[in-house]
Amino acid sequence: MAKKIELLLRESLPPIGKTGDVVRVAPGFARNFLLPRKLAIEATAENKKSMAKRRAKLDAEEAARNAEIEKRVVLLSSLSLVTRERADEKGSLFGSVGAAGIVKLLAGVGHPVEEKAVRLEHPLKTLGTHKVKIHVYGDKHAEITVVVEAAKE
Repeated sequence: MAKKIELLLRESLPPIGKTGDVVRVAPGFARNFLLPRKLAIEATAENKKSMAKRRAKLDAEEAARNAEIEKRVVLLSSLSLVTRERADEKGSLFGSVGAAGIVKLLAGVGHPVEEKAVRLEHPLKTLGTHKVKIHVYGDKHAEITVVVEAAKE
């Protein structure tokens, strides 16, 4: 079995490591994949020092981005949207409120999102209060409240 070599990652590679990590990989993987694509460099003391500075900058940027995402999740989760739809006396809507309708409601209160970010199992077809997930980023979701009321005729 070939001896593993140490390299310093220049980019984050999820199965291997993050930017700035020193990893031990097979020589063929390093020679044929990591080094030609400039994803890694030799793990010398000088390279480690310069990568530590870059890693600190990237970590600060990531922390700021995560704080912004968390702020948006909290802001969206505090929303309660009200829509008025035509319904029968039993509380069933004549139509339904789907992802496009929720996107319009969010845009109306100053929180534009894409339709694909709305996570509905099925359109809302009854009067009442419904919880709807909104995908924010990665594995972060906000849960908004949508209140469907009967329209006054």
